[in-house]
Amino acid sequence: MGTAPLPTFTRLNPNPCGMAKGKRGQLSMNFDSERVSKLFGIFLLFLSFYFFIAFVSYLFTWKNDHDIVFRFSWEMFLADQPVDNWLGRLGAFLSDSIIYWGFGVASFGIVYLLYKYGLALVRRIPLSYLSITTQRTVILMVILSVVTSFFFQKLEFPWGGVFGQSISEYVQNFLGVIGTLALMIFALVATFVWSNNPNLEEFTWQRVWEETKQAWNDLLTGNFGKRRPAPPPPVSRVKADIPVPAEIVGATDQAASGATGNKFEDGQLTFDLSQRSALFADAAVKPEALKPGEAELEINIVPPAPVLPDEAEAYKPPVAAVQEDTPNLSEPYDPTLELSHYEYPHLQLLNEYDNQHLEIDREELEANKNQILQTLMYFKIEIEKIRATIGPTVTLYEVIPAKGIRISKIKNLEDDIALNLSALGIRIIAPIPGKGTIGIEVPNKKRQTVGMRAVLMDERFKRAKMELPVALGKTIQDEVFVADLTKMPHLLIAGATGQGKSVGINVILMSLLYKKHPSQVKLILIDPKKVELFPYAKLENHFLGFLPDQLEPIVTETAKVVHTLNSLIIEMETRYDLLKKAEVRNIAEYNDKFVGRRLNPNKGHRFLPYIVLIIDEFADLIMTAGKEVELPIGRLAQLSRAVGIHLIIATQRPSVNIITGVIKANFPARIAFKVASKVDSRTILDAGGSEQLTGRGDMLLSVGGDIIRLQSAFVDTPEVERVIEFIANQQGFAEPFFLPEFHPDGEPGGQSKEFRFSEMDDMLEDAARLVVETQHGSTSMIQRRMKLGYNRAGRIMDQLESLGIVGPADGSKPREVLYYSVEELERFLAELRKKRPA
Repeated sequence: MGTAPLPTFTRLNPNPCGMAKGKRGQLSMNFDSERVSKLFGIFLLFLSFYFFIAFVSYLFTWKNDHDIVFRFSWEMFLADQPVDNWLGRLGAFLSDSIIYWGFGVASFGIVYLLYKYGLALVRRIPLSYLSITTQRTVILMVILSVVTSFFFQKLEFPWGGVFGQSISEYVQNFLGVIGTLALMIFALVATFVWSNNPNLEEFTWQRVWEETKQAWNDLLTGNFGKRRPAPPPPVSRVKADIPVPAEIVGATDQAASGATGNKFEDGQLTFDLSQRSALFADAAVKPEALKPGEAELEINIVPPAPVLPDEAEAYKPPVAAVQEDTPNLSEPYDPTLELSHYEYPHLQLLNEYDNQHLEIDREELEANKNQILQTLMYFKIEIEKIRATIGPTVTLYEVIPAKGIRISKIKNLEDDIALNLSALGIRIIAPIPGKGTIGIEVPNKKRQTVGMRAVLMDERFKRAKMELPVALGKTIQDEVFVADLTKMPHLLIAGATGQGKSVGINVILMSLLYKKHPSQVKLILIDPKKVELFPYAKLENHFLGFLPDQLEPIVTETAKVVHTLNSLIIEMETRYDLLKKAEVRNIAEYNDKFVGRRLNPNKGHRFLPYIVLIIDEFADLIMTAGKEVELPIGRLAQLSRAVGIHLIIATQRPSVNIITGVIKANFPARIAFKVASKVDSRTILDAGGSEQLTGRGDMLLSVGGDIIRLQSAFVDTPEVERVIEFIANQQGFAEPFFLPEFHPDGEPGGQSKEFRFSEMDDMLEDAARLVVETQHGSTSMIQRRMKLGYNRAGRIMDQLESLGIVGPADGSKPREVLYYSVEELERFLAELRKKRPA
């Protein structure tokens, strides 16, 4: 029986793009390309300024300079020939060659193009974005050159240049003066209409050719002039589920080679050490378990998606017009028209951090691999293969156990592995959903900072077709994770103090501010701590919504919180009535109808922006208001999804009395930062794991039962303030977005509590004296001390409120007593008896 051949091992190429090996070489290459691009852009800006000065000077000095250039041509640079141009002989030669022999005054379009291309290179904007600008400018230069040559042909100055004059003379000889005049007027009108067409972005030479070819075919077939059926409107496809990180894939550009002992080749990302386990030809042979130092460790690095260079302006989402079959309808309604000059915040307002690039420490990976294998060997757990995937915060080691090994045995070794690795936050996923492997997450010694700027630059966010896209951070595969808030549809955020909840809320708000127009989304901010969300108060005329009688746009008082939640319920019911009249099921279908002008505003219909309610500290509200907050929150969570109202609630006390069953049932999407105990983790996620997180933005996202580990993006307070200042300095709406008025019982506009002597209780005066003596306005106290039923005590308390003896209800707190002495109360009661009818 022959000897089995040695197995071959796959070596993964870490450098598929051919860049220099090592981080320093890669950074150097990126830095050089960026520097060359900016230097060339500065050079083009200098050329545009140079040509502008030369062209302006030529308007005044063209007579003398033209004669010199015409007579001497290139010899003028050798001879000492004086010129009048402000930029000397080179300026005179260039301006005469371009203006006189070119397009005349239309040559200033060259200055404009040089300026635009130079600015694009400096700001690192892709040059492909300027293709339409280039086409438009060249066409306008040609038309302007010919038209000015025709109308100013009697003047001495070359208004249209030699090019325009030649075309103008040829057209005059062909059509005559009258025909040429009519053609020029038509050209001017067509140029004006074309330049002011809002659909300029759709102009392409391919489209012109296709339409011309279609017209020629119609002429040959006899269909010319007949109306063709309109193409169906484009259907925007939105994913129904939250995007789940892609499956861990191996690196590309694999090159097969034989085993090379214990050597590790420079630059490779696969530890190909000598091993004793392999896939033999005979399937019945059981492979030998791996041992420390003799195992193959595959390091998977998911190649990042292509990212556009850092632009000066953020990506502006296209506004898709709703097309109708009936041609009598006017143009689609544009909700952004009132703030048509609104500029989205640009990425330069955000910081770019130094340690946001993924670093690979091969020694750390190899040491962790050996420690994991050593620990498993102590407990007689055999492993067939181990693979590592490096993330910004943790590294996932995927372990394939040998046949017959129970998963529970590995799961119970969580603390032992953490002890041997001398690391906190070891988390075991047994098994990984959708795979036949067991995951062991080990925190990195050098963690990567996920900056907000890098997240917003990613194509997954910039090209997202979601209604409310939120860039939460990066997955363990170093991919940007973007979720749609409308699909969640509500989000619960919990975690211990200082673990990243407030930063996470700022990340969500920044995502919405960078992606949405003020007319498309409104924010209701509730901040019981009064210090976290106050910078957003400057956006009251842009993005914020609040009650009409509210002095500050950020809700901080408990009584105002209750009023705001009940006002949102009124808004929700009003929106449901509008949806019923429009015969649609959700806000997206309603807005599509309204934008297509299929709903009449005179019948109460209006464009409905999305409303996002954010509560920063929910536990404080539950402690102070209790059911008055929990009940409206429950109603909103159950019903508000279809009408575009979405809730984001954050708390640092994830206990069962704060996160009740009603709230958990209606918040399927939950984010858990690091918590103190496994009980708190189970309260948030219905599963453990968040107590093993490393903090500083390390979080678990639970959506529909699937748990994903993410590293939250980081945005600092100065960055938030710069973005808010950029938006606040722009023109806003004439008035803020006001919520419907809410009048609780006993306030003007609510149910009347006017005092009637016929309804006056016999024990009212005794109850008033008791309340003033104790300075404690409580219905339960009246019930106990006076031995009354709860209903009667409640009626007495309402009468005391209508008489002005106690103040209105303030949640679960006792009412404020408005009389401070019994003598003052007795004088009031004496006057009340005089008014009482006999």
